[in-house]
Amino acid sequence: MPEPSPRRMEPTRDYPLFGGAFSATLPPGAIDVSDLRPVPNNQEVFCHRVTDQSLIVELLEQQAHVQGEEAARYHFEDVCGAQEARAVQVETVQPLFLENLALRGCCQEAWVLSGKQQVAKENQQVAKDVTVHQALLRLPQYQTDVLLTFSQPPPDNRSFLSPENLSLLPWSLGDFEQLVTSLTLHDPGIFGPQ
Repeated sequence: MPEPSPRRMEPTRDYPLFGGAFSATLPPGAIDVSDLRPVPNNQEVFCHRVTDQSLIVELLEQQAHVQGEEAARYHFEDVCGAQEARAVQVETVQPLFLENLALRGCCQEAWVLSGKQQVAKENQQVAKDVTVHQALLRLPQYQTDVLLTFSQPPPDNRSFLSPENLSLLPWSLGDFEQLVTSLTLHDPGIFGPQ
């Protein structure tokens, strides 16, 4: 009997983030990490049901001292430092076209960065090469930088051995792009009094 081929499940559209202040389209198989463990209030974290991939949406204080491409690099290096990453490398930094964003009305500039880092998971000694894609959306009227991060550790072939997992493919850059472009602000009150 032939094995079932992996198929795409439908993404979750208009998933509420930050208590409904934002929403976005999440890729298939996304698990809200806050259902599993505490997550900081300024983050929404999702993990893939089968792989070690993760997606993070963060609301950060705007770093006005860095502009343009340097702002994207600053946030990448800051995240790598917080994760105690080794062998950090930026591969590309490119501007994102604002007209493609649901946040285009309040986003002054946007950047996408791809890079690599070596990082060890909790309680593990061996560091793995992780591909990281980040999108930085700058919202100066709210003094906020929105940082979206897609982490892709190397695949663990053992995680796909069970038949129930064959129906769920790993996330792609297209899934990340859909998250970034669909991010929508519903309640500016999340940023406090302006």
